Amino acid sequence: MIAPEKSMPDTIDVRILRQEGPGKKPYWERHRIQYEREMNVISVLQKVAAQAKTVEGKDVAPVAWDCGCLEEVCGSCTMVINGRVRQSCSALVDKLLADQPSHIELAPMTKFPVLRDLLVDRSRLFRGLKKIKAWVPVDGYYDMGPGERQSREQQEQAYPLSQCMSCGCCLDACPQYKKIEVDRITGESEEDYQARCNAEYDNAFIGANAISQVMLFNDHPVGKMMADERMEALTEPGGIQVCGNAQNCVAVCPKEIPLTTSIARAGRAATVHAIKQFFDR
Repeated sequence: MIAPEKSMPDTIDVRILRQEGPGKKPYWERHRIQYEREMNVISVLQKVAAQAKTVEGKDVAPVAWDCGCLEEVCGSCTMVINGRVRQSCSALVDKLLADQPSHIELAPMTKFPVLRDLLVDRSRLFRGLKKIKAWVPVDGYYDMGPGERQSREQQEQAYPLSQCMSCGCCLDACPQYKKIEVDRITGESEEDYQARCNAEYDNAFIGANAISQVMLFNDHPVGKMMADERMEALTEPGGIQVCGNAQNCVAVCPKEIPLTTSIARAGRAATVHAIKQFFDR
């Protein structure tokens, strides 16, 4: 006998942690929207923005959030949903209500400065990718002929790592990745402020995503030409030696990237690199 389908509520209560700007005090706000089947959290936020009214009937500004592709590719819609960091485009309301029927709770990521409401500044994440040179260098755009062939085994190892969308889930869940929020100095130029931010970012833990990207590009037939530079960056302050192997990163990755495998491989490569550097002095 097939069990009857569980009835869903007519309305959904949505509890949102809001913040009017950088450095402002956050506060919780409750909204109530009409339930519809097969909604995701982006759909919920669109309904909240359309009515712009709290449960108490107070008119409020629409909630700010970030999104792009709406199909778990761009990585920009990451937020903390019911206490777990994840992509809001692939967080389905029916599943959330099955796990927690009373309400849906939305909050910004905890490891990045809040710009407004659920919108955060992920500059530090991209600074880390720049630090480890997460790209394949070329010396021109003319046809240089076929490159080095990769075996099927190499391709199968690289493909999962290439799916990283820089969403930041792994960083938000990592206990070693601490929040850095640099206050502006009155009269400070944008260039000076950014330089201070970068100095702070460069000395803090780089995170699992950047470590995994080092492995991806160091295994690439062309990218491996810069392998020593990437390993040098990965052994500087804030590098792989800071990782505590908590394995939270792999547990929350929406693409199920084998981050802990990358970290293990990077640790071995870093040891080999350090030994080579010692004897090359």
